Amino acid sequence: MASSLLSFASASPLALLDPLKVNPRIGASTFLGKNFIKAKPFTRTSMSVAVEVSKFNELTMAPPDPILGVSEAFRADTHEMKLNLGVGAYRTEDLQPYVLDVVKKAENLMLERGENKEYLPIEGLAAFNKATAELLFGAESVVLQQQRVATVQGLSGTGSLRLAAVLIERYFPGAKVLISAPTWGNHKNIFNDAGVPWSEYRYYDPKTVGLDFDGMISDIKAAPAGSFVLLHGCAHNPTGIDPTPEQWEVIADVIQEKNHIPFFDVAYQGFASGSLDEDASSVRLFADRGMELLVAQSYSKNLGLYSERIGAINVVCSSSEVAQRVKSQLKRIARPMYSNPPIHGARIVANVVGSPDLFNEWKEEMAVMAGRIKSVRKKLYDSITEKEKTSKDWSFILKQIGMFSFTGLNKAQSENMTSKWHVYMTKDGRISLAGLSAAKCDYLADAIIDSYHYVS
Repeated sequence: MASSLLSFASASPLALLDPLKVNPRIGASTFLGKNFIKAKPFTRTSMSVAVEVSKFNELTMAPPDPILGVSEAFRADTHEMKLNLGVGAYRTEDLQPYVLDVVKKAENLMLERGENKEYLPIEGLAAFNKATAELLFGAESVVLQQQRVATVQGLSGTGSLRLAAVLIERYFPGAKVLISAPTWGNHKNIFNDAGVPWSEYRYYDPKTVGLDFDGMISDIKAAPAGSFVLLHGCAHNPTGIDPTPEQWEVIADVIQEKNHIPFFDVAYQGFASGSLDEDASSVRLFADRGMELLVAQSYSKNLGLYSERIGAINVVCSSSEVAQRVKSQLKRIARPMYSNPPIHGARIVANVVGSPDLFNEWKEEMAVMAGRIKSVRKKLYDSITEKEKTSKDWSFILKQIGMFSFTGLNKAQSENMTSKWHVYMTKDGRISLAGLSAAKCDYLADAIIDSYHYVS
């Protein structure tokens, strides 16, 4: 494909001619050339240009992104009560984007220091890599003290997942990745494009709108030994359903017994419960057991650095020597992919985590953001149960955690939410509570009840 893109021939430029300036008594074919139809005397000249067929004619129109396309439709809607509950981005009570105060202070520090914009090393900013690994595993973690973690700065969570996917494809040929059903929509795209086979394990139980724990364990046990098991560290996307601490212990037992490799996606550390340590407890459980594992991180949500594309891939290895080799291969993968990562977001994270004052302020701001989402979750539940006239149990809303809630609505019901109620959401029934205000909880409750009861 690349060679064809490099070798395509450019079309000849076309001159723009005003037919009014052409003498109508002169035949168009002799004045303009054979590409034009000769006009009748004393009439306006009609022109027809032979255009070369595009080299890209075989390309079809790609379908719109199922998540980002929701925002495009939302922007075109003029209804005063419209809600965008599709994209997982935090909003204030006024439903406006929020830049954390601690981020502004970290950026001011960068300006005061007059830091340059030189290239980073392939593995990223050293201060960021140290800070992000300590944030994930704990500063006193044995795996860090023994230097058994290979950390490479990636392009947020997506880019970090992609680095890991290429590592798996290249050095674990034929190994399969087990993905929860359902999962974040981009997971499958990442592994497909990296050429990594995957299959699903049961996760969501539509009957209870909860975790199908027995199905999950059964499918992980049935997978070929040595498979990679993709796990959501906290605030499972899209369901908002997490295993309990006791269930995490069982999951770790089964993965160890089957000699699988756990692969965590941590996109919401500190943003789910409001506690950085609590939201990293699942990852630390596996690391403390001495297991080798992969962890992709993102700072889009917990620091609001959506557009900075800042994250990391961490690989916990059996020894420091193995970690050095893994890191060298991650760098080898990154070099032809994007050469080296951006510096701005990395410095923000390093400044925030590296300063006790800023770090404490960040934890306070995270607690406020997580608290607002918990508040609208509770208010939505109260509104639904107050309006609901049947015996349906909606308590699953309160049991879920993080910015998302799986409503249990099917595709037709979700479409009714949008077409009738102007509530924009993904078709699997997921809503982002980060885009909901307390003032609109009653309206959303009406929409959910109507769609659930009156749409088949």
